[in-house]
Amino acid sequence: MNRLPDLEASPARPTEHPHVRKWLTVLVTLCTAAVLLVMVAGSASAAPPEPQVLAIASSLDQVLDNIRTWLIGILAALATVCLTVAGARYLIGAGDPAETEKAKTAFRAACLGYALAMLAPVIVTVLKSIVGA
Repeated sequence: MNRLPDLEASPARPTEHPHVRKWLTVLVTLCTAAVLLVMVAGSASAAPPEPQVLAIASSLDQVLDNIRTWLIGILAALATVCLTVAGARYLIGAGDPAETEKAKTAFRAACLGYALAMLAPVIVTVLKSIVGA
């Protein structure tokens, strides 16, 4: 007498387990948080130089350079998050065409973010030429 359920006879049964998906989502979130923490911790040095006042800029050129630096950092961080989400969706999707398309869309967004981060100096140079700095 076989007491195990017949898996082929129940087509309404999902092919993936919801608890696996939940734990993979938690794992991806923790990995992303760890990457961001390492990025923040790596940017600080052991013996920082004298603190600088960031609110005072001596010229417009310095303000635009600061904008460029912040723009590159923010775009690179967002692109890294998009890349992490794309990889997680691709792995979690397990061959599901809808999830694969969502992963490809997130991957394209990551590529666009990295491209914009690389073009940030060009954008700031164009702004400098418009402003006349």
